[in-house]
Amino acid sequence: MKSLFERLRSRRLASAFVLLATLTVAIVAGSFAAHGVRGQEKQNDSSDATPLKVVNSSVAPNEFVKIAKQVGPAVVNINTQTLPKQAENKGRRNPHGRTPSTPQNPGDGDQDEDQQGQNNFQDFFNHFFGGQIPDQDSGDDGKVRESLGSGFIVDSKGYIITNYHVVEKADKIYVKLSTDPDNQDEGRPARVIGTDKATDLAVIKIDTSTPLPTVKLGNSDTAQVGDWVEAIGSPFALAQTVTAGIISAKNRTIQPGASGQFQHFIQTDAAINPGNSGGPLLNMNGEVIGVNTAIYTQSAGYQGIGFAMPSNTVAEIYNDLVSPSHKVVRGSIGIQFRPGLSGAVNRVYGFKNGVLVQLVTPGGPSEKAGLKAGDIITHIDGRTVKDGDDLVNEIASRRPGSTIRLGYLRDGKPADTTVTIGDRDKVFADLGTQQAEANPDDKGNASEAKLGMAVREVTAATAAKLHTSGVVIQSVRSGSFADLQQGLEPGLVITRINKQTTGTKEQFDAVVSKLKPGDDVVFEIMDPRHPDQGINIVGGPLE
Repeated sequence: MKSLFERLRSRRLASAFVLLATLTVAIVAGSFAAHGVRGQEKQNDSSDATPLKVVNSSVAPNEFVKIAKQVGPAVVNINTQTLPKQAENKGRRNPHGRTPSTPQNPGDGDQDEDQQGQNNFQDFFNHFFGGQIPDQDSGDDGKVRESLGSGFIVDSKGYIITNYHVVEKADKIYVKLSTDPDNQDEGRPARVIGTDKATDLAVIKIDTSTPLPTVKLGNSDTAQVGDWVEAIGSPFALAQTVTAGIISAKNRTIQPGASGQFQHFIQTDAAINPGNSGGPLLNMNGEVIGVNTAIYTQSAGYQGIGFAMPSNTVAEIYNDLVSPSHKVVRGSIGIQFRPGLSGAVNRVYGFKNGVLVQLVTPGGPSEKAGLKAGDIITHIDGRTVKDGDDLVNEIASRRPGSTIRLGYLRDGKPADTTVTIGDRDKVFADLGTQQAEANPDDKGNASEAKLGMAVREVTAATAAKLHTSGVVIQSVRSGSFADLQQGLEPGLVITRINKQTTGTKEQFDAVVSKLKPGDDVVFEIMDPRHPDQGINIVGGPLE
């Protein structure tokens, strides 16, 4: 008698045979069917079929068609080359975008950047598209590196506007017009007239014996969210590509801190891809209202969010770059401030609008005029200052040597002073970032239950570095009030709380002892490792 195991195995084998047989029959049947289909065309009669004809009708051109024909001849393709000797030892560029720019020298409104926050933000906007087509080489193998971008002609003599990152570090620049033959190897040689890294704009020029077609610049200030726009450029080296969309937003800043303080973009959903960089964004009058500069993407391709530098900014930068100096001159009063202060800071310092000065550059215009860290700038020539961006735009637009009247608050009392505008580059030319190690003697065991941090008095050496006394933070308890305030961390020195001096541990304890839940608590802190950065203001309501 067969065992249970043997009977089950026999049944499984039988089932498998039946399945295999079924599949074999299906395959054979399918093969006969296929042969039958291939032969059917010879047996069927199609004499009753009516031949197809193409209808000879015309569609009235829409506005996009008209704009493409009107502006297209003035849009150019830009090809750049970087020679091996300059490609060596160079960090690899993002093949789909520009290398994130380094912060400019600190100036009016240069913001005390939180490096971690900047890195997170850069991860979010992780592909700035400089028109670079993905390279097969790594840039360190001695090969010539090429990149592609776009631009547009604004002067019939051959002056072209594009992005700075399109021509950045290029040894050779070539321009192809829409009328140039496709089989032309490189294009017309171009030379750089001027560049401005702060706005990512550049002006280049090609020689021409005949006047070239040009674009018209429109007023970007009058453009509205929801307006139709059209983009023309050379995405992925496909020249004269036209896309359309709407203005999604205005006044977008996509890089935090000093790197983005002069970049306030138009956001659009018109399809923009690598290679569009430097090309025009057009309104329905065929006028350029922006220079396509960057995209947000998680896939290195179009995802519906593009950014264009507004034409009003472009016009100002262009006029400076074609001037005899070939550079953009920006005004400065030599201060730094921190943006985005909490409501608690505003309430404690008693202001709604204005800019809280964090650092006054030694020997700069503001110091000469008597301004100090902790002052709140509220007016410029009698006009109310809204915020840091307002201050930066107003000061940067002034010419060096001119004067302004600044109204400010100091310890709640209004005052004013006359400041002579300086050249931003010159004001901060000698301002370096001093690296100083934290004093190892700054240790303490005191515990502050109310705020969740331990402090002790600074040493004489640290006080000398900072030119002030205070208490150094020893530790911060996780989840405490201090831990929730961005900018409070071990090693930093607290000089004042709610504008009250905390130069000693006793003074610190006296101020803290009076705090109760619901009170606004605002700290003035300094970093002994970077005393040149001045004071930082952080705080919030005590819970």
